[in-house]
Amino acid sequence: MTTISRTFTVQPTPAVVLDYLKDFAHAEEWDPGTEECRQIDDGPVEVGTRWHNVSKIAGVSTELVYELTDLSDSRVVFAGENDTASTTDTIEVLPSGAGSEITYTAEIEMKGAAKLATPFVKLVFEKIGTDTEDDMVTVLNRL
Repeated sequence: MTTISRTFTVQPTPAVVLDYLKDFAHAEEWDPGTEECRQIDDGPVEVGTRWHNVSKIAGVSTELVYELTDLSDSRVVFAGENDTASTTDTIEVLPSGAGSEITYTAEIEMKGAAKLATPFVKLVFEKIGTDTEDDMVTVLNRL
């Protein structure tokens, strides 16, 4: 399993940040790999809501279905899966001065023959983690 984590601060309060981040369709704005992300289910975003995500990582397109598995006043958790990988993205949001401190942790587990790529996955996702942090700070500070 590969784990990537980043901690950073933004200007909006935790309530504003979590209200925005709970809708994984917004990943199109802050995740540099996401090309398309659409809610599958009708209705409000709540635990159990799912999204179809199309990403391009290291030149390879992949599709995952993500589900919101946890939502509280301090964190949001998405679990994604396809035939070659499963991922859990945990975003913890705590008060920090007038804004928020965010810890974003992505856990990626490759499946089957794709497990052979785990060392490469770690390198690629370290870079993506830095780019995601940069994009997320920019987007969240506009809220």
